[in-house]
Amino acid sequence: MATEVIGEQVEVQVKEVTKMSEKIWDYFTSEELWTFVITASVKIVAILLVSYLVIFIGKRVITRVLTLKVKTPINQNERRQQTIIKLLHSTLSYLVYFSAIIAILSAVKINIGGLLAGAGIAGLAIGFGAQSLVKDIITGFFIILEDQFGIGDYIRLNNAEGTVTEIGLRTTKILGTTGEQYIIPNGQILDVVNFSVNNSKAIIDMQVAIDADIEKVEKLVSAYLKTLPPNYEELIDVPAFLGVQNVVGTEVTIRIIAETKPLQHYGIARVIRRDVKEILERNGIPMAYPKMMLYDRGSKESGGEGV
Repeated sequence: MATEVIGEQVEVQVKEVTKMSEKIWDYFTSEELWTFVITASVKIVAILLVSYLVIFIGKRVITRVLTLKVKTPINQNERRQQTIIKLLHSTLSYLVYFSAIIAILSAVKINIGGLLAGAGIAGLAIGFGAQSLVKDIITGFFIILEDQFGIGDYIRLNNAEGTVTEIGLRTTKILGTTGEQYIIPNGQILDVVNFSVNNSKAIIDMQVAIDADIEKVEKLVSAYLKTLPPNYEELIDVPAFLGVQNVVGTEVTIRIIAETKPLQHYGIARVIRRDVKEILERNGIPMAYPKMMLYDRGSKESGGEGV
């Protein structure tokens, strides 16, 4: 009797599994399902293709329009142009991606209204705890609007110093001189020093011996400085020989100042130091060297002279 009951139960379960399998098979082989799959696939491919074309063409149009604008006499600020172009490219991509995701979800018959309502409630809850994010975005907007700095600028920002590689509405990325990458939230930006906006000035101080002929030094150096602008496009004008800057002990400090294009003063200063040193030495003008006077106290007591 028990064996018959078990057999009946097994037979019922087998029938249920068979029935379920048939339903699954009928579902996956139904014309309605494959029609939906093919239709949805075509729609998704079309959405992705249109999104790619919109981003591709949109980026080219943005670049073209702003490039044409920057060539007019009204706006010669290429640095600002590159920053705005990159920001608009990112904004366009985000908008298109978001729209494509919504369209794909609609194509596979997912209730977008419910998702958006849930996202709105979640966004409202997150917004109360995202004050720093809002601050970052607002600060980033004003950085770009006021053109405080742009991509390619060499800046000092808080404790970071280097070249700006990316400006977003939330963060700013700076590449340091030794390769380090700084990622700074815009809301934490306090002090900014931009070295790329105005021309730079190279200040070169050199020491000659106190017995050097300063008038001869001025003539030689001034004649040399006049030859520099044709050879170095980094220079804005002929460097100026300012004369004696300081006298300390056996040293006389002479100063030369040169105005250069932004951030080009380091190289020009090295060239001027090298050439001026060679010119002075070639003309018999001694450079200042540290000197030490030694006195033999015993010789002095016995009437000897100091060494």
